[in-house]
Amino acid sequence: MPPSAEHTTTPQAATPPAASGGVQSLERAFDLLERMADAGGEVGLSELSAASGLPLPTIHRLMRTLVSCGYVRQQPNRRYALGPRLIRLGESAARLLGTWARPYLARLVEETGETANMALLDGDEVVYVAQVPSRHSMRMFTEVGRRVLPHSTGVGKVLLAHTPDDQVRALLARTGMPAATEKTITTPEGFLEALAHVREAGYATDDNEQEIGVRCIAVSVPDSPTSAAVSISGPAGRVTDAATDKFVPLLHEVAGDLSTALASSGNGQ
Repeated sequence: MPPSAEHTTTPQAATPPAASGGVQSLERAFDLLERMADAGGEVGLSELSAASGLPLPTIHRLMRTLVSCGYVRQQPNRRYALGPRLIRLGESAARLLGTWARPYLARLVEETGETANMALLDGDEVVYVAQVPSRHSMRMFTEVGRRVLPHSTGVGKVLLAHTPDDQVRALLARTGMPAATEKTITTPEGFLEALAHVREAGYATDDNEQEIGVRCIAVSVPDSPTSAAVSISGPAGRVTDAATDKFVPLLHEVAGDLSTALASSGNGQ
């Protein structure tokens, strides 16, 4: 990677260390990338300056370096967008996240007997990044890497439960709300009502909404570095209301343990 334009040969101009003991320019660059992602992937320098509190010359130097490395690209309208080189990093990170999650999903399968999944919110879609299948001959199977719309899934509901209503409406306007089954929620009002129930209950269900005969129970992974959910799914005859009462505490326990493991990994422990 080429050196930042902030660096010179004089010690006085070297980038000061960050409070954490790291390199301040790196922390600032990653902060800008995350702010760009939060803003939808495309921003102007003035927006970044207002959001980050950094002066425009500093942001311009950092963005120029990110552009030269391929992590950001400059649009014809002079705004900056996340670059394609980030896709490879994101795909690799998602695969690793799925690998880390598998032992926790295996525990869910061991204790519930049903298929366990992990899913992330990627843009406007839900993507499944890990699964451990049930040992039953009749079981739910979702291919890792499969993408679905959030409105018809339990994982989609928990992933969007704490998103502001106007942002949820905007997402639904972009994706549409096609009916996968006769029980799929197909109106924004109905979906927002379902999200309110998720916030109150602390978990979400997909009751024959994605596939007739299949029920899913999902909870979010707290404090995850990206929006993540774990779920169990199986035939409606087995994943009953009584089973839900028993499975939900276990789902929360496993999600909490997974969150702790991810935090430890992020801290290099």
